[in-house]
Amino acid sequence: MGATSAGRAWGSCRFCGTAVAPGASVCGICGADRPVAASALAAAPAPVRRRIVLTARLRALIVLAVAIGLAYTLITTALTGPPNVPDPLTTSGTYTVVPGSVPIFSGDVTGGDYVVGNFTSLSPVGANVTVSVYNSTGWADRVNNGTGAPVWSTPSEGSGRIIFTALVTDTYTFVLTNPYPVSSHVPITVYVATEYESNVGNDGFG
Repeated sequence: MGATSAGRAWGSCRFCGTAVAPGASVCGICGADRPVAASALAAAPAPVRRRIVLTARLRALIVLAVAIGLAYTLITTALTGPPNVPDPLTTSGTYTVVPGSVPIFSGDVTGGDYVVGNFTSLSPVGANVTVSVYNSTGWADRVNNGTGAPVWSTPSEGSGRIIFTALVTDTYTFVLTNPYPVSSHVPITVYVATEYESNVGNDGFG
C-alpha cells in the first residue's frame, strides 16, 4: 500500500525518507523498494510518515542554515570591506648594520607614489649612515656583480629624512650603508620609519 507506479510525481523513500524520482521503483540512496507517492503519504504507516516528515524538515533546516550562513558572510564582507594588508614599505624598526651595505626592506611602488620617513643612528649615537634606494634592475646588478647604482640616496649623516618618489612603477629595495671599514668591526644600530603614500593626481605614470 502506498507504492508508486510510473508517473510524473516525486515520491519519498519509506526507509530513509529521501526524495525518489518519478517512476522509480527503488530509492536511489539506500535501495529500499516501494517508495511512497506524495498522494499516498497520508495513508502510509505512521513510522513511515514520521521518517518522511522528519527528513523533509531536516532538509529544510539545512537549506535555511546554509542560506543564513551565506547571507551573514556576504553582509559582513560588504560591511567590513576588503582586508587591510599593510604595505611592506610602511614600516618601522631598528636595524643593526655591520660595515658595508644591508638591504632592510623592499616592495612595489607605483609610478608617481612616494615613500617618506626618517632615520636615526642610535649606537654609536650620531654615526653617519646612508639610506639608498635601488630599482629592480639596479638591485639585481648590485647583487650579481656589484655594479648596480641606487636611484636615490641620502647624504651620509647621523639622522635625516627619507623622501623618495618613484618615477616608474617597479620593485624598490631600501638599503642601509655603514661606512666604517670592515676591519673596524663596528656595527651601527639605526632606527628607520617609513610610510607609503599614494599620489592620486599622478598615480600610475611611467
